[in-house]
Amino acid sequence: MVKYQHAYEKLLDITSKENILVDEHIRNHTYTRLGGRADLFVTPTSYDEVQNIVKLANKVDVPFTLLGNGSNLIVKDGGIRGIVLSLKKLDTISREDNRIVAQSGAAIIDASRRALDEHLSGLEFACGIPGTVGGALFMNAGAYGGEIKDCLEYAKVVDPNGDLLKLAPEDLDLEYRSSNIPDKGYIVLEAGFKLEPGEYDDIKAVMDDLTYKRESKQPLEFPSCGSVFKRPPGYFAGKLIQDSELQGKGVGGAEVSTKHAGFIVNKENCTATDYISVIEMVQKTVKEKFGVALEREVKILGEDLEEKK
Repeated sequence: MVKYQHAYEKLLDITSKENILVDEHIRNHTYTRLGGRADLFVTPTSYDEVQNIVKLANKVDVPFTLLGNGSNLIVKDGGIRGIVLSLKKLDTISREDNRIVAQSGAAIIDASRRALDEHLSGLEFACGIPGTVGGALFMNAGAYGGEIKDCLEYAKVVDPNGDLLKLAPEDLDLEYRSSNIPDKGYIVLEAGFKLEPGEYDDIKAVMDDLTYKRESKQPLEFPSCGSVFKRPPGYFAGKLIQDSELQGKGVGGAEVSTKHAGFIVNKENCTATDYISVIEMVQKTVKEKFGVALEREVKILGEDLEEKK
């Protein structure tokens, strides 16, 4: 018997059976390789399907969670109840005039590479951000002095009622690593990035330089959620953690990276509980040593294992 059998049957009227996975391991779909099971893991292939799934969840009162590629997310070991919506099949990227239009499931890295191919400048900063376009808007992702709000022209979203909206950047309250998207309950479907014509070699040189900096400094050989903490005013999180002598320390399969103190890596058979325990250990130690409260940049979703019914 499928949990939420009624919802499952209704979903079959909206999208094809292969787009609905039952009791699916979320860790198979997250960048961190963490997470328990989803009761119903749904991957729609059109905007209409997304709208209808939102309306269905409202109508039958089923818990509903949106999942990107989990690059800035920890899903707890007990998983997530109800419908988990993944937009990874909405991943097309195209050019319209001096604009790159990318669906939310596309990697923001791929959007930056498409801009390069089209000789368009403005997305170079995103060439190493390991997230989707939707996730990048969700947190106003940024790196090396650039951020999404610098080049975003519009976003198409679905609101909690299932209605499709086209919004300007100012409608999203884009600030440092934040937006109003979670508070409004929006689901990003598409983003238009307004760019400037440039020379291919110049754009590529910038991207190559940023890629080198990223690969030489970040522990890309292990799964992680990227930078775990926001930059505290007047400090650098990585430097505080390094000065706290926490590099190489961990719990279970999770460890503070020896390559970059701002990263916590999934070294081997890590659980979400391990990962969260290391986050809390780092916060406690830095607070005790320096009096600085580190705020998580990474989001945490789901249930603890013992809570699962």
